[in-house]
Amino acid sequence: MNIIAWSDFEKIEMRIGTIIKVNDFPEAKKPAYQLTIDFGNEIGIRKTSAQITQRYTKDDLLNKQVVAIINFPTKQIGKFMSECLILGSIGKEDDIVLLSSDLSVENGLRVG
Repeated sequence: MNIIAWSDFEKIEMRIGTIIKVNDFPEAKKPAYQLTIDFGNEIGIRKTSAQITQRYTKDDLLNKQVVAIINFPTKQIGKFMSECLILGSIGKEDDIVLLSSDLSVENGLRVG
């Protein structure tokens, strides 16, 4: 495990957002969805992809609040541009459980 300084952690912008659109991503190397996430008025709408088809259906994800890092550089994934990184715990066989708020909160709130 690498130890980071508190100042490094403070640079990470983890925010709450609501998934407002879910599409299949057939061009991905592993099964994945393309997600559109609303982070509120200040941050706006961001897109990302996630290999979470093993545990979640599109209906499960729609309107779900998730935790994401929003200040990574954009990343080209095939023809798709990822603008944030949703967070989850990774179990056996890459079974991912998304991190979320247990209560509905305002989109864009910082997680820390």
